[in-house]
Amino acid sequence: MDLDDVYETGPTDAELAAIELEWPLIAAELELTSAEITVLTANNPTELDWRRLRRAERQRLRALADLLDLTAAGLHAPAVDGRCGHVATRAA
Repeated sequence: MDLDDVYETGPTDAELAAIELEWPLIAAELELTSAEITVLTANNPTELDWRRLRRAERQRLRALADLLDLTAAGLHAPAVDGRCGHVATRAA
């Protein structure tokens, strides 16, 4: 398969499912990166900045653990519930 075929057909259902499965972790990593940038670039980070960083670290770890649990269980179709970074499984 060459690149022209990929651009014409778009992502496959399996690729979209993989992205959906990993999305909570991706979002948590983006939030963590944003918090790290804030702390690193601030002249004097506030306690709120540090709390945001710690919260983002916890969310990333929770999202990673959830993804690893789903992967270990062999599940491939997550549904995201209302909480940021938390993946719940769909009823089969």
